[in-house]
Amino acid sequence: MRQLFEIDLHDYENSDSVFSRPSVRGIIFKDDNKIALVYSENEKYYKFPGGGINKDEDKKEALIREVREEVGLIVIPESICEFGSVMRRQKSNISPHTIFEQENFYYTCQTKNQIVEQNLDSYEAEAGFILRFVCLDEAISVNSAYKSEDYFKEIMIKRETKVLQMIKDTL
Repeated sequence: MRQLFEIDLHDYENSDSVFSRPSVRGIIFKDDNKIALVYSENEKYYKFPGGGINKDEDKKEALIREVREEVGLIVIPESICEFGSVMRRQKSNISPHTIFEQENFYYTCQTKNQIVEQNLDSYEAEAGFILRFVCLDEAISVNSAYKSEDYFKEIMIKRETKVLQMIKDTL
């Protein structure tokens, strides 16, 4: 998969241990040129549906599971196509002397015309994750204004915003 860009804050020591958590993200357009995104009602940002890849999963299995859990959409497996990846490296916000490394694999895909119940983790429910179909400009605008005391989250939203802009530029 081609690398879209890299985010490396270099805010860590090279001797730090590395915690790697690869993830998948779904790029899902609907007929009216709107994109399906996770919206955090409590924190006011958009992100692509997706999340971490479990040890017993390949990337496509993880994508199907994560999209269903976060937004209740059912991915059509044969529609999954690689878009690109983003590598993120920064000092961990949880473990001292640890580098958080996350390669985010973005895939375009289509979903069935039905929505099932979300299955959110506690932090996702706490953030108020809901499915929204929005135009790219709205998502980019909302995310560009996003500020948080949690710099770790801010970097995630900057990554998502840059990918949204790249998608917009290719249309």
